[in-house]
Formats: sequence, structure tokens, C-alpha cells
Amino acid sequence: MGVEIERKFLVNLAEWQLVEKPYGNSLRQGYMIKVPEKTVRIRIANQQSFITIKGKTQGATRAEFEYEIPRNEAEQLIAGFCEDVISKIRYDMEYAGKIWEVDVFFGDNAGLIVAEIELNSEDEDFELPPWVGQEVTSDARYYNSNLSVHPYNKW
Repeated sequence: MGVEIERKFLVNLAEWQLVEKPYGNSLRQGYMIKVPEKTVRIRIANQQSFITIKGKTQGATRAEFEYEIPRNEAEQLIAGFCEDVISKIRYDMEYAGKIWEVDVFFGDNAGLIVAEIELNSEDEDFELPPWVGQEVTSDARYYNSNLSVHPYNKW
């Protein structure tokens, strides 16, 4: 079984603006199923597309299965089966030997910037970059699937 161990943090905008960033990847993702027990997501990321199935989050861990699918099928799935879609730019940032995924959201989630780090275990040590702020791993409001239904700008 695939497993994702991920911690999530808000980004300090003032510090983030000072950072040199690599090229960001444009992501659009829609949700076919989004209940606490499971999520099924379709993601279009530049020229690649994926279907991802995630299980219930327990702590910072959950089951995750991801498969590449043809772009035209991803477009059809989003158009025909996903009511809620979010858009963002993702920056892969290296810091202290780890890759951080920083998502800058658009639309009704504009103004929200979240940094995620994937780990090998929940108790793995890592350094926080200076642009990382409050941890929100356990705050379900920041799950992408929830942001698609309850956007940041409407809180």
C-alpha cells in the first residue's frame, strides 16, 4: 500500500517574498469524492495528469495511490465528474536537504500560501525554512479537498 506522511504549514508572506523561487508548476485539480474516509482527485500539472486516491488522514499519515492518466481523459473527468476545482502554482523548494512543496492558491483561495513536506516517518526531524510559519497539519480547513468546497476567502 502507498503511504503519504505529510506535514503542512502556513507561509509567512513577508519572508516568502524575499526568497528566490524556481519555475512554478501550474496545477488544476478537481475532486470526484471528498469525504473524511477517502478522496479521489484528478490533477492536471502542466503536461502531466494524474488520478490520486487518498485514505483517511491519521496524524500526518494516510494511504495514497497515484497514477498518471492521459491529459484528455483528465480534462474529461474534471469537466464531467468534478464539481469542485482549485487552481494553484506549486514551487518545489529545497531547504536543508528536504523538498518543500509551496502552493500559492488562486480564485476563491487567493492569498493562501501553504508549504508541505513529505517525510519518511511522523517523527522525522527536519529544519523549518525562515518562510514557514504556523503548522496546520491537523486543521482540516487547509486540506485541498476542503478548500475546493469552503474556500479560504469565505472563512
